Amino acid sequence: MEQAAVVTNDNNGGKALESAANARVLRIEPTRGWAALNLRDLWEYRDLFLILALRDVKLRYKQTALGVIWVVLQPLITALIFTVVFGNLANLPSDGMPYLLFSFAGMLPWNLFSQSLQRGGNSLVGSSALISKVYFPRMIIPMASTIAVLVDFAVALVVMAGLLVYYQVPIGWNLLLVPPLMIATVVAASGVSLWVSALSVQYRDFIYALPFLLQAWMYASPVAYSTSLIPERWRALYALNPLVGLIDGFRWSLLGHGSVAVSALALAFATSALLFVSGATFFRRMERSFADTI
Repeated sequence: MEQAAVVTNDNNGGKALESAANARVLRIEPTRGWAALNLRDLWEYRDLFLILALRDVKLRYKQTALGVIWVVLQPLITALIFTVVFGNLANLPSDGMPYLLFSFAGMLPWNLFSQSLQRGGNSLVGSSALISKVYFPRMIIPMASTIAVLVDFAVALVVMAGLLVYYQVPIGWNLLLVPPLMIATVVAASGVSLWVSALSVQYRDFIYALPFLLQAWMYASPVAYSTSLIPERWRALYALNPLVGLIDGFRWSLLGHGSVAVSALALAFATSALLFVSGATFFRRMERSFADTI
C-alpha cells in the first residue's frame, strides 16, 4: 500500500502542486520471518481478548435449561458409554483402575483439546462482521475461543475430584503435573485451530471436515483404551500424536496408576510448541486477506 505526501506552496496566491514524482512515498508491507508472529499485539489488545473470551463463555450456555451442567454431562455420559462398550463388552484393560475412572480421566484432556479446536477453528467465520469493520490482531479471535474452554475444564476437573474421592484414590505429588499438561494441551489446540481457522476463511470445506477430523483423532488417541494395547514396534510412530503423551500424562498424574514414557511426554510438549509456532506463522501470513475474503 502506498501513501503519497504532497507538499504545496501557497505563496502569492498559491503555486501548482509539486509533481507526484517528487512526492514522499511511504510503503507499508507485511513483516516476514519470525517478526510476522508479532505476539506483542496480543498483549496490547488484551482488553479486547478478555472481552471476547467472556463473551464466548456467556453465549455458550445462554438460554439453556441446564446451563453449566452440560459441562458435566457430556464427558460423564461419554465415559459411561465407553465403560459399557469397551470396559464390559470388549473387556479392554484399564491399567488396574475402574474403567469409568480410567475413561473419564482420558476424556478430560481430550474434551479440552477437541472443544478448543472446534470453537477456535470456526471462530473467524463466525466473527466475519467484526473482522470486516475494524482493525485488531485477528489472532485474538481463535485464541479467545480456545481460552474460554478452560472454564469447562475447571468444572469437569471438580467432577474428577469427586470421582477420585468416591473410588478412594490417594492423592499424590504427581498432581503437580496437571497444570503444565493443561497448558500443553491448550497450546496444541491453539496451534491447530490457527491453521484451521485461517484455512476456513478461504475454504469453507475445513468447517465441515473438522468434526470428522476430531472423530478420527479421538480413536487415534488413548481416550477409550490404554496405550499398552499398541504393539511395541508401533509406539514410536504412535507417540507422534501429541495427545498420546498428554492423555497418558493426565491419567498418571490424576490416578497415580499406569505409566507414561518420558520420551512420549517430551515429544508431546515439543510437538505442541511446534504446532503453535507453525500455526501462528501461517495465520499471520494469511491475515492480510481475511477482511477481503471473509
